[in-house]
Amino acid sequence: MQTSHPFTLHVPQTDLDDLFQRLDNTRWPHQLPIDDWSRGVPGSYLKKLTTYWRHSFDWRKQEAKLNCFPQFISQINGQDIHFIHVRSAVPDAQPLLLCHGYPGSVVDFMQVIEPLVNPAESVPAFHVVAISLPGLGLSPVVTQPGWNLMRTTHAVAALMKQLGYERYGVQAGDAGAGIASLLGVLYPDCIIGIHLNGPEPFPEPTAEELAILERADDLSPTEQVRLERMQTFTREGRGYQAIQSTRPHTIGYGLHDSPVMQLAWIVEKYKEWTDPQKALPEDAIDIDQLLTNVSLYWFMGNGAGAATFIYENMYPAPPTASADWSAGGDGDGSWATGESEAKVIPMGVAVFAADNTIRRLVDRDGSIAHWSEFDTGGHFAAMEVPDLFVADVRTFFTSIR
Repeated sequence: MQTSHPFTLHVPQTDLDDLFQRLDNTRWPHQLPIDDWSRGVPGSYLKKLTTYWRHSFDWRKQEAKLNCFPQFISQINGQDIHFIHVRSAVPDAQPLLLCHGYPGSVVDFMQVIEPLVNPAESVPAFHVVAISLPGLGLSPVVTQPGWNLMRTTHAVAALMKQLGYERYGVQAGDAGAGIASLLGVLYPDCIIGIHLNGPEPFPEPTAEELAILERADDLSPTEQVRLERMQTFTREGRGYQAIQSTRPHTIGYGLHDSPVMQLAWIVEKYKEWTDPQKALPEDAIDIDQLLTNVSLYWFMGNGAGAATFIYENMYPAPPTASADWSAGGDGDGSWATGESEAKVIPMGVAVFAADNTIRRLVDRDGSIAHWSEFDTGGHFAAMEVPDLFVADVRTFFTSIR
């Protein structure tokens, strides 16, 4: 049986000094006099944000905030995985797994863990486990090929079992939503319910489906906007995905060697995927929380790791990686086989202003009972609108208790 050991985040001062030196020595390119975001992150904006990162951002303060949460490392199938585990004092608290996506980390949940664990009112509380996906955020770099969503799902299930949680709820978005869905398929007896924010349709809609949707006369104005954004993303927004899913090593050198490249690579997503009513990323997300996430990717060297994670999910795992699981995730042959009798798992969805989620594409069979729509927030809901996020998670899990 694998065990966990406590973890305290401490970045060596030499690493901080190295970051400062690299930021000071940034080689800025000459650019056309175009100061909007149509060609990527504008140079004038990135220089200002880099200056703030270098001279105003207090890493030690943010490091201390993270260390207020009990953190642990567990080695599962040869890979060290970081997680936050906070138990509630409320007697009937429910276990809840929080699973971030890309380009996120457990930093996404810094504002929501405490209100979920210790609610101000007499409402349901949760024992929270926030996991760092292998090779992202605070989990150490991945040392073996094959760590895709399937393998990560098995590792997550092993971790929750190791912590003594036989049944638990899951909240997730982005890549985390894929893990949540796989948990429901592979470990249905363990999952109380799944709450997703801003899920994309799966399977991806065909060109025929989209053409029919374009001609539909019952689309609401909001759905029309989302459809247009979805089409724009298909045309213009998948460049990061195409590069990382085909040549992760090539892009990885830049992400690992240049903090400004890492900053630009992530902050572009904060601009494109946050509340469209906000002009700049720091208008939607606290600038220090934003830079804490970027800093984690930099200090842990996980920019390249994130690219590899995306690559792994585009191609089948090599046979050696699949065979590693045959003995069971915790060494006792206890993996679920996926052959369990079909079981309906309650699902809730929260859609925020920047999301492209259209219900008829996501809820094709009408089985999603809890569906909330908000006119603010976006892809990073736990960071952008933590109060709305917590309230909706709580409402959903209260409804299925």
